[in-house]
Amino acid sequence: MAPSSTAPAPSPVPTVDTHVHVFTRALPLAAGRRHSPKGDFTPDDLFAVTTRHGVREIVVVQPSFLGTDNSYLLDTLARAPERLRGIVVVDPGVTDTTLDAYAASGVVGIRLNLLGKHIAVALSPDSMALLTRVAARGWQIEIQAEGEAFLPLLDAIVPLGAPVVIDHFGRPDPKLGVDDPGFRRLLAAGPDGPLFVKISGSYRCGGADAGAYARALLAALGPGRLLWGSDWPHTEHEATRRYEDGLTELRSWLTSEQQAAVAETSRRLFGFTR
Repeated sequence: MAPSSTAPAPSPVPTVDTHVHVFTRALPLAAGRRHSPKGDFTPDDLFAVTTRHGVREIVVVQPSFLGTDNSYLLDTLARAPERLRGIVVVDPGVTDTTLDAYAASGVVGIRLNLLGKHIAVALSPDSMALLTRVAARGWQIEIQAEGEAFLPLLDAIVPLGAPVVIDHFGRPDPKLGVDDPGFRRLLAAGPDGPLFVKISGSYRCGGADAGAYARALLAALGPGRLLWGSDWPHTEHEATRRYEDGLTELRSWLTSEQQAAVAETSRRLFGFTR
């Protein structure tokens, strides 16, 4: 495919989208997946929606239903290497040669998606050996888990020294809200800690007020530890969610100055240059 040459429209406040997915229904799907894609959302679709909203830098995250076959993500990164970075999903036995090739393609981290899995999967000797190799590369470790699971996860992973990125507010138990023990653990990391939290996917918070989570995170961590992601194309919520809804939330939770700080944090963490 030829690289995209479409330049985003200027935005009054800089925005980096740190969480999108691309896929088609024709791609091989992982066995044991929690759900299957309901549409096709291609790189061209991604460039169209982000350009329309003036978003230049974008982080493409491997969706769970594609498993460890990151080929479509890598093809996407090649379309616009100056605009895109990638987060992959890999098996513990992935070779260093493969990781080197991923890095050359714009990959900057791996994702642990633990929804529906026991956290022992992430804490096994093989997994911890992989995470140690990831940390040695200076890559980030991105985690999607729910609430209280972050207590043992962070105790094991933070000492490795890699930047740790938490998906979707940390998905606290909606019955506990900001009092969820795992969420309190995120807050306790403070503005100088090792954690970065994505304020994204408010519709994945079980009906709880995601704005309350955003305000608590901002107060405890500051904008220098927050990231914003659209979660486009909003898998399992495609019918009710639009890209601009996430931007509207961001602008209601953070001031213009705070949004600019979040964008700068994102550029630094994901290795974008301007």
